[in-house]
Amino acid sequence: MIDIHTHILPGLDDGAQDIEDSLRLARAAIEEGINVIIATPHHANGVYINAARDVSRHVQTLNDRFSAEGMSLRIVSGQEIRVHDDLLEAWHRGELLTLAGSSYVLLEMPSSRIPRGMAELIHELGILGLKPIIAHPERNAEVVKHPDRLMELIELGAYTQVTTHSLLGGFGKRIKQSAWSLLKSGNIHLVSSDAHHVERRGFLLQDAYQAIERSMGEQWSQHLKQNANAVLVDNPFEAPPQLRTSAGFHIKKFYSFFFKK
Repeated sequence: MIDIHTHILPGLDDGAQDIEDSLRLARAAIEEGINVIIATPHHANGVYINAARDVSRHVQTLNDRFSAEGMSLRIVSGQEIRVHDDLLEAWHRGELLTLAGSSYVLLEMPSSRIPRGMAELIHELGILGLKPIIAHPERNAEVVKHPDRLMELIELGAYTQVTTHSLLGGFGKRIKQSAWSLLKSGNIHLVSSDAHHVERRGFLLQDAYQAIERSMGEQWSQHLKQNANAVLVDNPFEAPPQLRTSAGFHIKKFYSFFFKK
């Protein structure tokens, strides 16, 4: 399995605080069957600054340590980039990273709202050949109240990533309901852990995929896993499987962006 959103790099943000935390996270990931992790430390969120060069250096150091420990886990570079006014200029200055060197870039919105200018940002990133992935929209208060506004961003070219803990109830009932509603309506493209700490916020990626399989079928869990692999190798996402209606029959509902990108 591939986890596209984690905070495993030591001492860079509110995730792993030291190398021992990173090693504990790595062992937990291997135990779950995760073999590739994209490290996505917070960047430009008002607290943490983790520019591209620094992240890449820390990824190399951690990979070297894993090799020395005989661990069958590979870390690749990324960032969780907070949406901010200087984002496009930061890209041109070389401060930002895509996920695993692909055309996909992980964006974080504030928890309270969809930022003004978000639609324009998605459009501009598309012009640059970048594919924005919105991290954990199910935890955004405006999306929870108005999921149609997230759909509008998807129509403009955004993708979305739900968090394992949201699906499994770790952030409370309302966020769990939002996560499953977005997933079952066809507005989620990726599942990731957003792992910070083994005990407090671990991976639970296998548990989340199993829950999706029970609720939506094996095709859906496999589809979401394939999307994570597509990020790693910079391929487009495949069309999703059928969605099941509440009445129990199947409908073909494909994401509109598959026909636009």
